[in-house]
Amino acid sequence: MPTPRLHVVLYQPEIPGNAGAVGRTCVAVGAKLWLVRPLGFRLTDRHLRRAGLDYWKSLDWQVVDGWNQLLESLPHPARRPWLLTTSAERLYTDARFEPGDILVFGSETQGLPRSIREGHRDRCLRIPIRPEARSLNLAVSVAIVAFEAVRQLGSPQRPC
Repeated sequence: MPTPRLHVVLYQPEIPGNAGAVGRTCVAVGAKLWLVRPLGFRLTDRHLRRAGLDYWKSLDWQVVDGWNQLLESLPHPARRPWLLTTSAERLYTDARFEPGDILVFGSETQGLPRSIREGHRDRCLRIPIRPEARSLNLAVSVAIVAFEAVRQLGSPQRPC
């Protein structure tokens, strides 16, 4: 597989359909998908495969057993991660993304643990939404931020 333009991390994802849809987005933007255990599903789950359609054969992905193993497994020198959280002050559109950046998203029900967020306060980002909505769907959030990163990086166009 070619060197990924981005790394997308799902920290303890719970819903297989979301992980499958994120995998499809990763193929579309040239990102490597990292899944941090524990997972709320089996990697053989039919919903995971269905949401990813036939893109799994093109997806660069890896599963790791925890946050520390993720940090050890990322390519060196790895950029510091961007953490997406509803509690951040800084908007994702204010970030300046660079090739090789790491986009980290928490689980659907718990988000990212405070211990991880506290270690990277200057790298926390949020997607602005109205107060009536607590949060967005995980797969939607990944797509929003990943495509903004690709826009900033300059996306290679597919021939017409």
